[in-house]
Amino acid sequence: MKFLSKYLIYLLLVGSCAPSPKTEQAPIQKKASTHTIYALNANEIRKGEETIAIIGATLIDGTGVAPIENSLVIIKNDKIDFVGTVDERKVEDDATVIDAKGKTLLPGLIDAHFHGGENAEMSALFLKKGVTSVRDPGAWNASYDSARNSGRPIPRLFLTGPHIDVYPPAYPKNSYLIQDAEEGRIAVNRFADEGATAIKAYFRLSTEMIAAICDEAHKRGIPVTAHLEITHAVDAIKAGLDGVEHVTSFGTALLPLEEGEIYKNKIMADNAARRSGRYEVWNKLDMDNNPLADTLVQLLVKRKVFVSPTLAVFERQSDRGDSVAVNGFKNMLKFVGEAHKAGAKVVVGSHTWVPYADSGDAYYREMELLHEAGLSNMQTIVAATLENARFFRIDSRLGSIEKGKIADLILLRENPLENLEAMKTVEQVILNGVLCEF
Repeated sequence: MKFLSKYLIYLLLVGSCAPSPKTEQAPIQKKASTHTIYALNANEIRKGEETIAIIGATLIDGTGVAPIENSLVIIKNDKIDFVGTVDERKVEDDATVIDAKGKTLLPGLIDAHFHGGENAEMSALFLKKGVTSVRDPGAWNASYDSARNSGRPIPRLFLTGPHIDVYPPAYPKNSYLIQDAEEGRIAVNRFADEGATAIKAYFRLSTEMIAAICDEAHKRGIPVTAHLEITHAVDAIKAGLDGVEHVTSFGTALLPLEEGEIYKNKIMADNAARRSGRYEVWNKLDMDNNPLADTLVQLLVKRKVFVSPTLAVFERQSDRGDSVAVNGFKNMLKFVGEAHKAGAKVVVGSHTWVPYADSGDAYYREMELLHEAGLSNMQTIVAATLENARFFRIDSRLGSIEKGKIADLILLRENPLENLEAMKTVEQVILNGVLCEF
C-alpha cells in the first residue's frame, strides 16, 4: 500500500456524418495496462437522434455466421437496438423505415492501412465507398486537419502518429527519428498523449528498439504494428509486435540468412533499391517447399499477430511488370493464402492508391486479391470488418452488426457473397446512426 498514490485521478468519459455536438469523447490517457481506444475525431462525428428500421435486407453481420434473410435491424440514436428477422419485432410508428428488400446489409468497412491525410477529398470518398473507419499507420495527426475541418462527413480516424524510424528515414516528412531504445519509449508516450491509437515501427529500427517500443506501448494499452522488410520478421514478432504491415515485410525472413543480409545491405545503402529488390526476393522463393515460411506462419498464429498484407499496392501483372515482378507477386499471394489457411489473422488494408484500381477503389481491390489468395467471400468480409476491429481493439463497439454496438453500417444493392464486385454497389452509409449524405 505504501506505493499507492496519495491522490486518485478520476477521468470523465463523454460519449461521438458531419460535425455536431460532442458524443463519444475519448478520455485523457494515463499510463495504464489497458484503456479504451477512441478515434481521434470521435467527438466530431454527428450522433444519430432518431430510430431507423432497415427492413428486408440480407444481413451479413461481420461475424462469419450464415446471413439472415429478410432481416430487421433497428437503430436507436447511435446504437444498434435490435437484430433479427422482420417477424420477430414490430417496428415503432415513429421510425424512419428503409425498405432494403433485395439488398445486402453489412457492417461499415474498416481500413487498416489508409494514407490520405493531406488529401481531404480522399477521406470523404472512402466513407462514401463504405469505409467507416480508417487507420493511417504513419502520419502526423495534423495532416488530417483539413479533412476534419471540411464540414464533410469522414470516417473515424484511428491514427498512429508518424513512423518511428532511425536515420536516414525512408520518408522524412512522415518520420520521427530516434537514436536508441529509450528514445523509442519517449516517442510512444508522446504519441499516446496526443491520441495515437497504435504505434508504427519502421524497418530500420533495431530489434532492441522494437522491443522497447512494444513494451511501452503495451503499458499504455495500445498495439504496435510495423513495416519490417529488412528487419527480420521472426525477431521483430518475438520482440512483441501486434501487427505487421505489408506482405513484403516477411521477405527477408523467408530467405537463407546470407541472401537476406545481401538484400538488407542494399536497402541500407539505397532505400530506392526496395522497388525492384522486393520482387527479386519474392521471385526467388519456393513457396511450395519453404520450411522458413512454415516456421514464420506458425509464429504468426501462435503470437496472434495481425497481418495487413496490402497486396493491391504490390500487384504486378504482365502489363506493368516483368516476369520477375509478376512471379514475385504470385508468391506474395500464395504466402498470404497459406498464412490465412493456417490460422493467421489477415485483415484488409487498402494503401489508398494502387495500380489496378480507380481512385477510391483500392479497398475493393484488396478484398478481391485476398479472395484470390484463398479467402472465401465471407472470410474476406470478416477480414474487412470484425477482424480489423479486433486489430484496432475496438471490437466491443464496432466491426459487426450486433445489439448494443455503434451503428456504422452500409447497404449494398447486390450481394458480395455471390460476387465481391458487389462491394462497389454501396447505396447507403450509416455512420454513428446517421444516414450520410454526400
